[in-house]
Amino acid sequence: MSDRKSGILLHITSLPGEEGIGTLGTDAYHFVDFLAETGQKLWQILPLGPAGAGNSPYQCFSAFAGNHLLIDLSLLAEDGLLHLNDIAVRLGFLKKRTVFQKVENWKLPLLQRSFDSFRTQHFDRFKNEYWQFLDEHSWWLNGHALFMAARKHFGGLEWGKWPDDVKFRKPEALQELAVQQADEIEFQKFLQFIFFRQWHRLKNYANQNNVEIFGDVPLYVSGDSSDVWANTDIFMLDANLHPIEVGGVPPDYFSESGQLWGNPVFNWERLQQRDYDWWIARMHFNLRMFNRVRIDHFRGLESFWAIPASEKTAMNGSWVPAHGYNLLSKLKGQLGELLFIAEDLGTITDEVEKMRESFGLPGMKVLQFAFSTDATNRDLPHNYDKNFVVYTGTHDNDTTLGWLRSLETEEKIMLQKYAGASEQDQLNNVVEMAFSSVAETAIIPMQDILELDSDSRMNTPGTATGNWEWRFSWRQLKARQKQLLKELTEKYNR
Repeated sequence: MSDRKSGILLHITSLPGEEGIGTLGTDAYHFVDFLAETGQKLWQILPLGPAGAGNSPYQCFSAFAGNHLLIDLSLLAEDGLLHLNDIAVRLGFLKKRTVFQKVENWKLPLLQRSFDSFRTQHFDRFKNEYWQFLDEHSWWLNGHALFMAARKHFGGLEWGKWPDDVKFRKPEALQELAVQQADEIEFQKFLQFIFFRQWHRLKNYANQNNVEIFGDVPLYVSGDSSDVWANTDIFMLDANLHPIEVGGVPPDYFSESGQLWGNPVFNWERLQQRDYDWWIARMHFNLRMFNRVRIDHFRGLESFWAIPASEKTAMNGSWVPAHGYNLLSKLKGQLGELLFIAEDLGTITDEVEKMRESFGLPGMKVLQFAFSTDATNRDLPHNYDKNFVVYTGTHDNDTTLGWLRSLETEEKIMLQKYAGASEQDQLNNVVEMAFSSVAETAIIPMQDILELDSDSRMNTPGTATGNWEWRFSWRQLKARQKQLLKELTEKYNR
């Protein structure tokens, strides 16, 4: 990164709007306007895939597909694929929370109706754009559409429990399934066509307003995904295609027993034999989707915590070397500059630091971690250099106000040395510390701009329910908050 910038962390689902969930519609464009008005140059989001278990964007049915719940129905009506009276009946959605199943139950039939309209009345108008999309994306889209159709056909069962001939991808079984499920497969392709059409329009609007979009690539993919089903050889699976080892992290700041994510880990030797083709396609794809990409759990590209699949916690694992250096070298040869951000939080080894620095990738600093020890703490701004992205907190942290209210005595005393005694001073000063720091990039979660407490937390690691639901409303955004954001941006040359 060549100059100082600042921006906001806000996932698409957290936007306001009338559809029970944030979408790629009007409020997303208004959010870009807000960013531009306050001088922000970055909008960081979470993964955009179709969320599976627990509605987590880090557990998606595909590493490439978009989440159909983010499709904006009003934009479909503008395109003539729905009537306004189709979407006039709302279900009394909550404004501050997304009830995902309720949104799904309401939205999916309307998306089906728009697909029927697309096929029967409007295909000629879209056909060239549609065929170009199918041609460009067939390498992942065909498998994903078949996977989603099969999943529906088998009653929502994860693919490891499908009949063996489909589970093991016998060609004749897949062909028969494709014929049986032709309509559903076409519907799934249509959903992706619409999603990417709306996404790229929004991204173009952001870029035209000098706002870059930071995407997010999880290291692992969900075991119940089209990626694993179609590429079983690049994951550590047994003869029955069940995971041998799964991913996670040992005990850390977030959890005394570690985090057991349950995703199958990669077979890096097999990836090497394939010349890392799946990973390289994934990163190229994401750099077309976004201006820059955060690699979540970057340390897992150097070595990863492999946990036997039979374990109930993440405590009994072992560190296994990965091939991240080879992968990044290959990508650098293809791309030149690597527009990645390394999520290097937690216990990081010298080898991980060396790999990040070898490729010039910015690391991450989190101010909520800065006051737990003494003046040598690596997350205090006076202890790091400019090639970092500094956050008050991430999507896995409490809001900064919630964090301030939960501090124990020693950490509270340490914070007061840097940020004052009153709660409001502390909140404002922690945000200002991010802006004033030497780090080239500062990112503030929207909750901290809005001065919200723990009720507005996005995710609590290690918990299975109640996460990813938070949404804001425009009336929460006060003129003084916008003014402060603009002033800090100008004051610190961001």
